[in-house]
Amino acid sequence: MKRGLWRLLALFFVFALVAASCGDSDDDSSGSDASEVADSSSSADSDDSAEAEESEEGGSLSQEDIEEAVESDDEEEAEEPEVTFDRSTIEGIWEEAAYNRQQMVDKITAKMEAGEWGIGDDNILRGPAGFEIDLNDCPSDWSDTGGITSSEIRIGHTTAMSGNLAAYGNLGVGWGAYLNTVNDAGGVDGKDVVLLVKDDGYVAAQTIEFIDELIESENVFALLTLGSPNTLAVYDKINAECIPHPFVMTGHPAWGDPEIHPWTSGLHMSYSTEAVLWGTWIKNNLADQLPVKVAGLVMDNDFGLAYEIGFEHYAEANPEIVSEYLPVRHDPAAPTLTNEVTTIAAFDPDVFISMTAGNPCVLAIQEVEAAGLLETLSAAFTPSVCKAIEAYMKPAGMAADAWYVVGGGNKDSTDPKHVNEPFIAFINDFLRDQDLDPAISLYAAGVSYGYPHTEMLRVAAELPGGLTRSNFILAVRNIAIYHPQILDGIVTGLNGAADAYFVEGSDFSQFDATNQTWNQVGKILDLNGGTPNCRWDKDNGGCR
Repeated sequence: MKRGLWRLLALFFVFALVAASCGDSDDDSSGSDASEVADSSSSADSDDSAEAEESEEGGSLSQEDIEEAVESDDEEEAEEPEVTFDRSTIEGIWEEAAYNRQQMVDKITAKMEAGEWGIGDDNILRGPAGFEIDLNDCPSDWSDTGGITSSEIRIGHTTAMSGNLAAYGNLGVGWGAYLNTVNDAGGVDGKDVVLLVKDDGYVAAQTIEFIDELIESENVFALLTLGSPNTLAVYDKINAECIPHPFVMTGHPAWGDPEIHPWTSGLHMSYSTEAVLWGTWIKNNLADQLPVKVAGLVMDNDFGLAYEIGFEHYAEANPEIVSEYLPVRHDPAAPTLTNEVTTIAAFDPDVFISMTAGNPCVLAIQEVEAAGLLETLSAAFTPSVCKAIEAYMKPAGMAADAWYVVGGGNKDSTDPKHVNEPFIAFINDFLRDQDLDPAISLYAAGVSYGYPHTEMLRVAAELPGGLTRSNFILAVRNIAIYHPQILDGIVTGLNGAADAYFVEGSDFSQFDATNQTWNQVGKILDLNGGTPNCRWDKDNGGCR
């Protein structure tokens, strides 16, 4: 595979977006300190009256902002903020987490006591940056404390534990294991957080049935879904039922819709942003080949469509970079991808992008090698959802060597460069204690969803009125934390109706199959708060 030489800049928020010089770095001191996170632009008081940005390409960082980040290598490097907490120990991480929670509690409480946030006399829940939910539209039997018993906080989770994407079911297993440690330490508000898991097999019709069951029979406080088509099939109902639905396990841009779907939010970087970052990499690394031909292997469902539309928009807007774009769709349940890759090989692309998920990611890598495409391609990308080494890269063998990923900033718990970090070590220790194999990295990846979920339950429990659904969603829409499973240099947070995406930055990495590790190329790109909201309109080309 031909390799281009390239550089990326990191942008860090210290109260404002500042350019930083480019270069390779694994420096753990590059992340935001606790006070920076608590006061970042994703939760600034001055944004209380801000309107969510409207854009025809919502759900994606703008090409203009990304180009500004990439082209600013002559600007002075930002002065590193003083690190207040010791992230080299698990005790320091817990101390920082407690500090960030208290900062959030103090801020939200002050706003509630001033009558600016919380449920008003008109029964409308108000929060930061114009965020509102009219609770008068909730079902007549809706309860703000639904799903909370004297001993439990009940969370419903639909996921795939069977079928082609069964490996993703391990996310829920890992989250459940983390909750065991939380509950052993006293739980949240003196109650156990209980996860009720339903296997939908990645079949949207089954997801609908299970969501109905969880709402009507299982008395859940909140819900979590996995999969873009599955979540799109139920998020209207979940929002109509006024049930919290944060940190869903999919990066579809539709979760950035705090106006029409205020109870739903995501955690993973938007697939639309990932698509633009693919284009940015091509522009900056294949400059002597432009314009190039790009082929995408697309899972034929709402998940794959988000990727397909995102890159199609990029290609149409940048013909000097992409001369031709061929998306080839495949059945999510297909046992092989030979026919699809044969079609792609006949197209003779310069760049191959896998826009699929689960086991098809492994098949794509193997089929690309078998077709001889690696001899002619300038670059091949696997998607961020298939970054897990043990689940998707290792099974592909040496065929996975030198593949690229726009990784979304997530740390793989089996990657040699992360295994000794305190939070990763903490996860792997409790997995062993519960007879779960730490080599299955998707267990640890499940914690990356469960960790902020639990932190916001803790914040909500300390707000006036205690743990309620409205306080929980108010905490979620204000979240400003250091997430120890996200690469340092990426600020995480939400800000009401103005910033609806938790992660808006990424690493660019290349896989080393010999050492089974992702090698970061360049520094982290972070544009926290820069992604326009997305009102998803599949029939009219995506976000509006």
